[in-house]
Amino acid sequence: MIQISEFDYELPSELIAQTPTRCRSDSRLLILPPQDRPLISARFGDLVDRLCSGDLLVVNDTRVLAARLFAKKAQTGGRVEVLIERLTGNETAVVQLRASKTPPAGTLLRTIGGAELKVVGRQGSFFTIKRVDGASLAALLHDEGTVPLPPYVSREAEDQDVERYQTVYARVPGAVAAPTAGLHFDRALLRALERKGVEITYLTLHIGAGTFQPVQAETLAEHQMHSEHFVIGQPLVDAVSQTRKRDGRVVAVGTTVVRALESAMQQGALRACSGETSLFIKPGFPFRAVDMIITNFHLPRSTLLVLVSAFAGCGRIRTAYQQAILEGYRFFSYGDAMLLEEKVSK
Repeated sequence: MIQISEFDYELPSELIAQTPTRCRSDSRLLILPPQDRPLISARFGDLVDRLCSGDLLVVNDTRVLAARLFAKKAQTGGRVEVLIERLTGNETAVVQLRASKTPPAGTLLRTIGGAELKVVGRQGSFFTIKRVDGASLAALLHDEGTVPLPPYVSREAEDQDVERYQTVYARVPGAVAAPTAGLHFDRALLRALERKGVEITYLTLHIGAGTFQPVQAETLAEHQMHSEHFVIGQPLVDAVSQTRKRDGRVVAVGTTVVRALESAMQQGALRACSGETSLFIKPGFPFRAVDMIITNFHLPRSTLLVLVSAFAGCGRIRTAYQQAILEGYRFFSYGDAMLLEEKVSK
């Protein structure tokens, strides 16, 4: 059995990006070319030179909710931070709660603006809450929510994060974390890719807070994967079909796109569909939908690091991370990117 310790590494804290680059495409790009050729250090804008006319770029158009709320326990006044994991109805949600003492079911929380939320129950490390007055939680997030920066960003959200922690093509609200590989694309770069003949299409996968949770089990087989909602439409299915016919490559922008596409193909050919996926992509996984991956650098002992290792090979990814650390690449959500040009086996 594969041990999670195989996906651990030491990262100097100063390499954890705390702010975005001045311009989106100013970030660096570490290219992993085919056939074990040397790694290439480049700029993200150089992606135009690595893709070809006829390739298909698939992006995740989820939009990050202002998913962090601040509240107090109505009875004691104790402070509580509420991070929405996902909205489950007009007035209900699954959340993470941060408080000095875990609030039991029945606890009433009052937000800074006076809205009342009731803790209904618990689901493992998550809680279920309900807005008491029957009004929508989405409206409450609009009025009081703040940008849910990842836990490794050691500062409060600022005005710049409202725009920079979204992709330029974000349009379907529902995520509580950004599809970070897409943060490097600006409109000028997208236009340059289209001028070269690269087609761009969309799917939606709403990323939950579970994406930041490290694997706690000793082996990958023991880990319980979190689930996320995805939607794949017919235009994407048609675009993939046409790409295959012209011998183009399907290029996934981010692990969320990989997960959605490979989930949709678990029952056979790619088709329009929607639902929940708890697919855990591990070494040995037979990739069928994706030919290349654009991805950020991921947390140690994370399911995302396992996924990219499954695609490019554990040794290859380990070498790439070592080189990135030596060359001072920036890591995680606001960090630099990698281009994985070939999967382990065809």
